[in-house]
Amino acid sequence: MRAAGGVLWRPRAGEPGAAVEVAVVHRPRYDDWSLPKGHVDDGEHRVVSAVREIVEETGFSAALGRHLGETRYPVKGREKVVDHWAARSLGGEFAANEETDELRWLPVADARALLTHASDAAVVDRFATAPADTTTLLLVRHATAEHDGGDDAERALTSEGRDQARALVPLALAFGVGTGSPDALHAADRLRCEQTVQPLAEHLGVAFTSEPGLSEPGWEHDEEGGLARAAELATQPDPVLLCSQGGVVPTLVMTWARAHRVRIDPRHLRTPTASTWVVSSAGGRVVALDHLPDPYA
Repeated sequence: MRAAGGVLWRPRAGEPGAAVEVAVVHRPRYDDWSLPKGHVDDGEHRVVSAVREIVEETGFSAALGRHLGETRYPVKGREKVVDHWAARSLGGEFAANEETDELRWLPVADARALLTHASDAAVVDRFATAPADTTTLLLVRHATAEHDGGDDAERALTSEGRDQARALVPLALAFGVGTGSPDALHAADRLRCEQTVQPLAEHLGVAFTSEPGLSEPGWEHDEEGGLARAAELATQPDPVLLCSQGGVVPTLVMTWARAHRVRIDPRHLRTPTASTWVVSSAGGRVVALDHLPDPYA
């Protein structure tokens, strides 16, 4: 049983600095206070489910940030697994409904104290271990491409790759890509990278920026310049998506993990096609590196 949700947060009005408040909802069916979350629908990516459930239970749209881990507990003889993300409020208005009849915006400590379940409190504890206000870079390896033995730069996506590229659209939207600056999409100058971001570019009605220095040849020519450019993209104020290749994406992830002492699962460094690393930064420092598999799969 899969479910998803998050810690919906916003800056505290009138409070200086980094003070935030989080949303806690009352569920009349269970008479408990909970974080907004709910079941993942069949065929739905869990990040898309998290945003949908937050909207349904709170009335507030959100842009996801760093992953806050899973909670697991038995429900009627089955294990329920719930994924949580930090979720920046993009605005909205609460209206009581069948699932939730009250919402409270509270300081983090007060929200933690109100929550009924220890598993939800643990998620809020993880939320509080890093700054809430992070920037997001979605670092995507291109979708599956043809192997025709021709010019490597002109390798096009396969039919499966085109499906993967389309499936990337709702995933990127869940992290707020396109909600800010129109300069949100970037692709290495390989046809397969450009075709991977094209459906999202068309959905948003924007052009993507070509990044020759973040292709494999560009990286080999000037790794230091490529790292500097990637760091620049990772610290933009609005969410950004960069599509590159299998020789660049894992190297960037390992470099940031070592430099900023961020723990990652080394099994994910293989970085299959169409998979994504969510790079969360605050104050110029990478605070989380979260891996998401191919959204089409």
